[in-house]
Amino acid sequence: MSTDVNTTPKTRRGTAGTARRRLTYPVVLLLLAGGLVLFSLIRVLTGANDLTSSNQFSSALSAAVPIGLAGLGGLWAERAGVVNIGLEGMMMLGTFAAGWAGWQYGPWAAVLAGVVGGALGGLLHALATVTFGVDHIVSGVAINILALGLVRYLAKIWFGADGSEAAKAGGNDKQSPPMDDMPTFTVPGLSDGLHTIEKHHWFVVSDLAGILRAAVHEVSWVTLLTVVLFAGSFFVLWRSSFGLRLRSCGENPTAAESLGVNVYRYKYAALAVSGALAGLGGAFLAIGVHIYQEQQTGGRGYIGLATMIFGNWRPGGVAMGAGLFGFMDALRVVGGGATVHGLLLLAAVLLLALAAWKVRAGLRSGRVQAAVSVVIAALLVIWYALTETVALEFVEMTPYVTTLLVLSLAAQRLRPPRAVGKSYRKGEGV
Repeated sequence: MSTDVNTTPKTRRGTAGTARRRLTYPVVLLLLAGGLVLFSLIRVLTGANDLTSSNQFSSALSAAVPIGLAGLGGLWAERAGVVNIGLEGMMMLGTFAAGWAGWQYGPWAAVLAGVVGGALGGLLHALATVTFGVDHIVSGVAINILALGLVRYLAKIWFGADGSEAAKAGGNDKQSPPMDDMPTFTVPGLSDGLHTIEKHHWFVVSDLAGILRAAVHEVSWVTLLTVVLFAGSFFVLWRSSFGLRLRSCGENPTAAESLGVNVYRYKYAALAVSGALAGLGGAFLAIGVHIYQEQQTGGRGYIGLATMIFGNWRPGGVAMGAGLFGFMDALRVVGGGATVHGLLLLAAVLLLALAAWKVRAGLRSGRVQAAVSVVIAALLVIWYALTETVALEFVEMTPYVTTLLVLSLAAQRLRPPRAVGKSYRKGEGV
C-alpha cells in the first residue's frame, strides 16, 4: 500500500513536468527570436555576413525542399507502420522520370512524372512488405539497389543511344537532355525593399530582412507546393478520420482491423503517398538544374529519413529538421570555409546552453553530458581562435556531421509508432 502511495505522486509530478516542457507557440516564437539575435551576434563578431544573407537562406530553402519531401514521405509510411528505407530509390525514380518528361513536355510534366515514378516505387515496397511480408529493411534496400540499376539502364538506352534524338539534344548515358526553366514566384516591391535593408547589415533588422527576402524572391512553385503538402499532411493525418485510421495501423493494426479498418488498404495508400512525395523531391532536384543526372539524389533520401526521426514523426518537426540540414548543406555553396568557421563559435554557445540545461535538470547522466558539452565547446573555441577558415573537406562533411549530432541529441525524446516495422497478416484482428 505504501508503495502505491509513494509512487503515484511521483508519477503525477513526472507527467505534469512533461506537460510543462511541451513547446507552445509563444515559446517557439521566443526561441526563434532568440536564435535570430544569436545569429546576428555571431555575424557581427565573426564578420561572416553570408551567415544570414538572402542568398544563404534561398540556397537553404532549395536544399531543404527535397530533404523535407523525403522526410514527409517517410512519415506517411511509418505512421502506417511500414519502415521506408527505400526513399532514396524512390527519389532516384522521380529524378529520372522528371528528366525524361521534362525534356519532352516541360517542367510541369516533370513534376507529374516524378510523382508517378516515386509512387510506383512506393507501391512496389507495399507489395513486398504488406502483401508478401518481406522484412521492411530488406525490401527498402532492395528498392534502392533496383532503382539505381534501373535508371542507369534506362538512361543508357533512352538518353545515350548513338544517333538518337535524345543524344542529339545533349543527352548521354549519365544525364538527360535539358528541360525548360520553371517560372519562379517573386513579390514585387517587397523583395527589393528587403534587399535594400539587408545591404545595410544592421544588427537583427538586416538579418531578418535577409531571411524574409529568401521567402519572397524567386521562389520555386514546387517550394510553395511543398509548404502546402506539409500543412495538408498535418490536417489529413491528425484532423481527419482517414488520418486517424491510418495512424491506428501504425500503432495497433490488430485493434484497427477489429474495428473494421482495412489495414492493407491504408498501408498501400500510405506507401503510395510516401513514394509520391519522395519522387516529387527527386523531380525538384532535376528541375533545379534542368536535367536528370546519375547519382543526383546524393543520399538525400537517407537524410530525409533522419529528419523524420529528428522531427519525432510529426510534420512540423520534419520541416524544422529539413530546414536545419538544408541550411548546413547550403553552406557548401554560399558560405564556404569562412562562414563555417563562424559557426564554430555558434556551436560552442549552443553546447554551453545545452550543458546549462542538463545541469538544471539535475540528473546524474545529464551532468556527464553537460561536462562533455563543455569540453567540446572549449575545443571549438580554441579551434576558432587558432584558425581563420575551415578546410573545404570539413565543409563538405558539415551536413552529415550535423545529421549525426542532431540525432544523438534527440534520441532520448523520440517516440516512434508502436507497430512500425512489425509484420502483420490480414485476419489477426478478427
